[in-house]
Order: sequence, then C-alpha cells, then structure tokens
Amino acid sequence: MAGKIQIATCQFAVSTSIKQNSRSICKYIRKAGAAGADIVHFSECALSGYVGTDFPNFDNYDWDMLKAETLKIMALAAENKIWVVLGSTHKLTEPNKPHNSLYLINPKGEIADRYDKRFCTPGDLKRMTPGNRFVNFEINGVKCSLLICFDLRFPELYRQLYKEGVHCILQSFYNAKQSGPSIHTHIMRQTMQSHAACNYFWISMANSSGCFSPYPSCFIQPDGKITAQLRVNHPGMMINTVDLKKQFYDPMKDFRQAAIDGKLNNSTEKINDSRSKNRTCL
Repeated sequence: MAGKIQIATCQFAVSTSIKQNSRSICKYIRKAGAAGADIVHFSECALSGYVGTDFPNFDNYDWDMLKAETLKIMALAAENKIWVVLGSTHKLTEPNKPHNSLYLINPKGEIADRYDKRFCTPGDLKRMTPGNRFVNFEINGVKCSLLICFDLRFPELYRQLYKEGVHCILQSFYNAKQSGPSIHTHIMRQTMQSHAACNYFWISMANSSGCFSPYPSCFIQPDGKITAQLRVNHPGMMINTVDLKKQFYDPMKDFRQAAIDGKLNNSTEKINDSRSKNRTCL
C-alpha cells in the first residue's frame, strides 16, 4: 500500500486572546511550510479559545475578530501551500449554540470541510452543539479523518472509521489549565494508543500546552507505540511521517474483520464435545 504524508503537530498555550492565538498559529504554519510538511495540526479551540475554560460564555464574544483572523490563517495556508487542521469555534444561527470545530483548510487557502465535535462533555453541552458526521479526506494516498478530545471515549467512532478505510486520525485536545496532575496523564495517551493498535491507525494528538497540561502532544504508530512527543507545558512543533509501506505488529490482522462482522471468537472449526459443553466439570 503506497502513501506518505508528513504531519506537523503543534502545541502552544491557548489564551483568551484571539489575536495572540492567531500569532502562534501563523508562526507554526510558516515553520511547518518551511520544513516541507504536508499538513499542520493544532489543538482543540486553538484560535477561538475554549469556552468554559478560557472564558465563561459567549456573551460579547468578538465573532468578527475570529472571522478576520481565520481569513488570515487561510491566506497563510495558501501562501505556504499546506493543509491546516485549525481548532476553533463555529457560530450557528441564534438561539442555537456554536459547534466546537476543526476547520480543514486546503493548500489553496479554502475551507475544504469542517469537523464538529460529535461527543461533547456535560460542560460542553451547556454551551455547544454536538456535530453528527465524520470528515474524511485524502492526502498523497493517505486517508485521514478528524476527531476532537472527548470523542476518544467512544470506541465505536474508531471502529467505524476503520470500516471506512481510514489510515490516519488527527485528533485535537484541550486538556490544559488544570490545577495539577490528574487522571488524564494516565488515560488519554494510553486510550489513543489502544485505538491505534486495535484499528491499525496512525494518530496525531495535538494538545494545548497551557499550564497545567497533564500530557503533551504525541504521535502514535499503528502498533500503538508513541514514537514522538513534545515537552509537557512547553510550546513546540514536531514533524512525523505516515508511511503506508511500513509494516507493524498487528496480531488482530487475520481476525479483525470477522470480529467486526459479529464472530466473537477465532475458531476455524465447530466443536461437538461433551467435555466442552459441560462447563461445571473438571
């Protein structure tokens, strides 16, 4: 299977200032473009800030500024001929609550699609409207998809993406500005490693680096191994390569589709044995 892309995964301390966030995003787009990356990946709500964390609600939110800075970023994507996965917030018609979104910007500087977070946390639901569709796209023969943070709690999403032939997931997170260490250190990367290994996915995890962030952005290969990660609580960018020609340990390979189809063991023959049927004997 042919196909190769370079992903620039970025993290910085997302703030309440749209302009400040935009400056950080533009810096990394230029850096990723100069390094020859195909796509640059940012955290959840990287441009807009995260409602409920960076600001309490959308009262008096500057939507005009958000649009103006988004247009600047789109123009910069075209200038650097690079795909951009931009975490932001998408306004809906009132009284509907906005979407927590990832804009997919193509190398022409156009919004090719928009992924809206499908599973919102209870706190999100007070301020956000969940989405209802996947966003799959292809770069250099690599089929990619977008997800956001709390989506990781629902393995059904990943199984469906496997069925749709996805090779690589770019998932954006905002686990930052916490009071100190939390369970997220021990479960977030590990859960994504499991999704990678169970479905043979490449995964780019982009998290915010605002202190305190319980884990850094990382890159996971299809056997579940984290091959690279940034420094926790420090801004940075890393470039990793998805190469579909590479082969990784995949003990599920011969049995995954059968399990998906509902065959929940991997026996190749029917057993008609009384000692098998009697489950209370020695």
